[in-house]
Amino acid sequence: MLNRALRKVPTWVVYIAGALPVAWMTYQTLNGTIGIDPVRAIEWGLGLWALRLLIATLCVTPLRWVGLNLMRFRRQLGLVAFAYVCLHLLAWVTIDMGLRWGQILPDLVKRWYIVVGMSALVLLVPLAVTSNTASIRRMGAKGWNRLHQLAYPATILATVHFLMVGKVYTAEVLTYAGILFALLAARAARFVLKRRVSA
Repeated sequence: MLNRALRKVPTWVVYIAGALPVAWMTYQTLNGTIGIDPVRAIEWGLGLWALRLLIATLCVTPLRWVGLNLMRFRRQLGLVAFAYVCLHLLAWVTIDMGLRWGQILPDLVKRWYIVVGMSALVLLVPLAVTSNTASIRRMGAKGWNRLHQLAYPATILATVHFLMVGKVYTAEVLTYAGILFALLAARAARFVLKRRVSA
């Protein structure tokens, strides 16, 4: 019943929903209610939504295993997540660092939390570039799926970056780390089960 209803929902709805958090942050910034440190609030908020959306994208396949089919929205979720990653980086480069490239460039290789975050971004770039039907046809379904397995190490790196930036392991931080661990454990368990069945 739910899957039948979801098939009627257009995929562009994901883009509209994905724009709401950044629209809300923009509204809060303009009316001065975003917090005592607006720069950190914007940077943190964009990064947090990037992580949430990356994890949500990884949840699509396990949810299908239990009967909830969101596969038709996965590409859009991934692209919105990538957009938030880029906005997070843009916020750091502009409003945080003020385009001071003499300080930004050394930090890219000197500060470990930045190195980890940039590594996640690098892994996500080919996924975003190939998130289209033409790339699937050109690469073939098997090759495309193999490439998009990079979403897992990218999300692991993004989570580590989040933990390193936060420095304090709050309930929120541990929740996202726990969800990611559960997703990886479920994926590993399914892989082992498949190997045993085919053996």
